[in-house]
Amino acid sequence: MPIEVDVAVLGGGPGGYTAAVKAAQAGLSVVVIEKDKLGGTCLHRGCIPSKSLLRSAEVYATIGDAASYGIQLPEGDASIDWNAVMGRKDSIVEQLHKGLNALMKQHRIEVVKGNGRIIGPSIFSPKSGAIAVELESGDAETVVPKNVIIATGSRPRKLDGLRYDGERIATSDEALVWKSRPSSIVIVGGGVIGVEWASMLSDFGTKVTLVEAAGRLLPTEDRDIGAEIEKALSRRGVVVHTGVALRTDDCRLTANGVELTATDANGKELALSAERMLVSVGRIGNVESLGLENTDVKAEQGFIQVNSATLQTGEPHIYAIGDCIGGVQLAHAAMHEAATAIEHLTGSKPSRAADRDIPRCIYSRPEAAAVGWTEENARAEGYQVKTAKLPLRILGKALVYGESEGFAKVIADSATGDLLGVHLVGAHATELIAEASLAKLLDAIPWEVGRTIHPHPTLSEALQETMLALEGAAGHG
Repeated sequence: MPIEVDVAVLGGGPGGYTAAVKAAQAGLSVVVIEKDKLGGTCLHRGCIPSKSLLRSAEVYATIGDAASYGIQLPEGDASIDWNAVMGRKDSIVEQLHKGLNALMKQHRIEVVKGNGRIIGPSIFSPKSGAIAVELESGDAETVVPKNVIIATGSRPRKLDGLRYDGERIATSDEALVWKSRPSSIVIVGGGVIGVEWASMLSDFGTKVTLVEAAGRLLPTEDRDIGAEIEKALSRRGVVVHTGVALRTDDCRLTANGVELTATDANGKELALSAERMLVSVGRIGNVESLGLENTDVKAEQGFIQVNSATLQTGEPHIYAIGDCIGGVQLAHAAMHEAATAIEHLTGSKPSRAADRDIPRCIYSRPEAAAVGWTEENARAEGYQVKTAKLPLRILGKALVYGESEGFAKVIADSATGDLLGVHLVGAHATELIAEASLAKLLDAIPWEVGRTIHPHPTLSEALQETMLALEGAAGHG
């Protein structure tokens, strides 16, 4: 007999398990279909394992700088145990994975492990949406839901012409299970993933070269963020090449690693070599083999097309959320979209945030975070822009903690006073951005945030001071 439920969720990542829990909390019966492990890319091949490695690298770098804090250590005593670094990462992932399984049991959500494929109208249902599941055992199961939520995530985009072997040429998926730390690496792609890996590996002592086709690092973020992060990485020995494109046909695997050629806008060649190469040039949605051809669900350029307000596909009872629809490919964006879809599915009025108002975080050293418009995009949209930017070195807490790199930047509309964007570079920027996100949700103006009492000494004062600086009322700078 088929499994009949109110909601079937295809994919058990952050979007999928959040949708399942929200639906269960609304009193609906739910099945999650997941071919691998609950938690998806974020838990097993992305957010969590990479942040664990970044934390280990940060601790190692801090130990190396201990003398600046008045702490003397015997020279050469600090070393990296790569197996222990990877073991710590794996234990964190496993602990969170167990917690997710417990969460499913707590909400009486059935998890079916296998490959799910949507089928068209059949004996099980007069409309498309029933799901045939190929189980690990080789047996088959059929789930017949009233509604479907597709949350199948994404995978690293690969460049054609490269001979990926997972070791010398790899994506972030393979790099997260490397058995050893590379002595040298070329990272292709200066977006978020590339910058984080460059920061982490340089802190571990790897010789890093970072190659980006655009004219600057982090090209989708505010220009000041890209410039500050490039400056910070360069100070630590990372070699950055922007405005150059990799020639995949000239990439060669050698006994010592990999050799490659890049070309700048003027056609000048740049020869590079390293023990390994990491390719981080974006992600593509997992939309193949889902049976979409049996439905009116459409996919274009590797992503499922949805109604931007409700997240419905071409089939009103089939929703899609998370990385598989493109847009902001972040775990918390998928969670927000999950809540939006369930709100609509249960008859509530959904409220989906604009992509630009979803906080964007970069966990390099120093960190960077942003929400809202970049200065360049705000001007292009016709806003009368005014900005304020203050360095973190004016803050006592930043100096005390030896983390004075970076700045806070606020963008406002001079005509209305509205807050347009907030951009941070510095220690714990990914924590501080939540206040700016709340300000955007509540439609607060910079003066209101500036008048909010912030404790002293803290890094949060950066936001207060920069908001006040828009009106010439900052206490510093």
